[in-house]
Amino acid sequence: MKEFIIGIDQSTQGTKAILFDGKGRFIRREDLPHEQIISEKGWVSHDPEEIYQNTIQVVKNLVEKAGIDKSAIAGIGISNQRETSVLWDRATGKAMNKAVVWQCTRAESIAAEVREAGHAEEIRSKTGINLSPFFPAAKYAWLLRNTDGAEKKAEEGSACLGTIDSFLVFRLTGGKEFRTDYSNASRTQLFNIKELKWDKEILGWFGIPEKALPEVTPSDGNFGETDLEGFFDKPVPIRGVLGDSHAALYGQGCHESGMVKATYGTGSSVMMNVGDAPVFSDSGIVSSLAWHIGGQPKYVLEGNIIYTGAVMSWMVNDVHMMEKATESIEIMARANQDDTTYLVPAFTGLGAPYWESNATAMMTGMTRTTGRDEIIKAGVECTAYQIYDIVSAMRKDAGIKMADLRADGGPTKNYNLMQFQADIINSDVLVPDAEELSAIGAAYCAGIALGIYDSGEVFSSVNRKRYRPLMEEEKRKKKLQGWKNAIELVLKGAGQK
Repeated sequence: MKEFIIGIDQSTQGTKAILFDGKGRFIRREDLPHEQIISEKGWVSHDPEEIYQNTIQVVKNLVEKAGIDKSAIAGIGISNQRETSVLWDRATGKAMNKAVVWQCTRAESIAAEVREAGHAEEIRSKTGINLSPFFPAAKYAWLLRNTDGAEKKAEEGSACLGTIDSFLVFRLTGGKEFRTDYSNASRTQLFNIKELKWDKEILGWFGIPEKALPEVTPSDGNFGETDLEGFFDKPVPIRGVLGDSHAALYGQGCHESGMVKATYGTGSSVMMNVGDAPVFSDSGIVSSLAWHIGGQPKYVLEGNIIYTGAVMSWMVNDVHMMEKATESIEIMARANQDDTTYLVPAFTGLGAPYWESNATAMMTGMTRTTGRDEIIKAGVECTAYQIYDIVSAMRKDAGIKMADLRADGGPTKNYNLMQFQADIINSDVLVPDAEELSAIGAAYCAGIALGIYDSGEVFSSVNRKRYRPLMEEEKRKKKLQGWKNAIELVLKGAGQK
C-alpha cells in the first residue's frame, strides 16, 4: 500500500524534503543549502542547476535515511520561494542565466519605465500588486534583455520563463510539463486575478511573450510525474504546488475568511484569507490568490517583508555580533528592555506597506548605554514591528476582526520574539508544534488530492502554543511611536516627504 507523501520546500536558503506517513504525521526531514550569490552591485542570484540537483539529492537522502520502500511513496507536493525568476532553454532544461532572487532590485529601471508610461495603477487594479522590481514581471524582462539570444528564443517559444516551481516541475518531469499553480502565477505581476489568466496587455508593457510562460494549473492539479532521474522504479505524481507562503497558510488551516498567518523566514509573509473575492488595498498591501483547490479559487491580502530572519544572518556572518542566531534568544532577554534602539533593515529597500526600493538600512535611537545586547535585541524586534505594520494595514483594509496570528518558520523558536510579537500587535500568537508549515501545506494538498488524507483529520491534529499580550498599553504605544519615528527617517532618507 502506498502510504507516504513527500513535501519539498525549495526556499531562499536551501531545499528541504519532509516525509509524512499515511496520517499526515511527520517522519523525517533532510536539508541541503545552496549558494547565495551576491555581486559587487548587491544583486542577489541563485544557480538554478544547483537548486535542481539539490532537490534530487535531498529527496534521495530522505528516502534512504528513512529506510522506507520507495514504492510506498504515493505522491509529492512542492512549495517554493516565490518571485525568484528563472530563464531556461526549453529543449535542454538548462538555465540560460542565474536566477534573479526575489530580494533583488536590479530590475528597478524596468519597473520605472513602465511606471513612467503610466501603467502602474492599471497593473495594480488587474494583478492586485503594486508595481515593483521585487516581482517577476520586471525580473523576467531584465533576464530577456540581459541574456544573449533570450528575446529571440522567447519569441520563438524555445525559451521558458518561470518561478522556481515551474522550473522544478519542468526538470522533474523531464520537460514534459511546463506548469505553475495559481498562487505562484498571482505573484508574477502578469496574472489578472479577476479573470484568472495571463494579462496580454501587461505582458506587452513588459515585453514578455505569453508562449514563454507556463500553463496555470490548480494548486491541487496534476503537475505530471517524476522518477527523480531513475531513483524511483515507477514515476510518482506531483499533485500539490503552492508558493511557500500560500502553502503555509494552507498548512496552518487558515481556510476561512479572516484567518491570518505569518511565516517567519529569511523574509516574512503575512497573509489574511479574505474568501472568494479579491479585496484591494489602499495601504500598501497586495491582493493575491491564496490557492485554487477543490475547483475553487480563494483570495488573500498579503504583506511581504524583505529582511526578518536574514537580519540575524547578517549579524552572525557579516558583522560578527554572535556565533549563531540562536544566541539572540537569551541576549534579547538580558538586554535593557527600556533601550530605545531601533533597526530598520532596509538593506535592499523596504517592502510592504511602504514599497520604497531606494530605502537603505538605518539604526537610530542609541544612547551611551546601548551595547551589543541592545543592538541585537533591536535586530530581533524589527521583525515584530514590521509585522505590526502589515497587520494594522490588513485590519484597516479588510474590515475583518483578527482573533489571533498563526505563526510559523524557524524564528518562531525564539519564544522571546513570539511574546514580543503578541505584545506589539496586541493579539494572541499561536505557534504550531510542527515547524515547516510550507512543506506541510504542499504535502497535505497533494495527499488530499490523491485521496490519501482526510482534510478534517490532518488539520485538526496540529497542536499550538499560545502567547498572550502582556505588555502595558502605555509602554506598547511608546515603543510603537519610536518605531514609526525610525521608519519616517528611513523614508525621508530615500527621498519621500
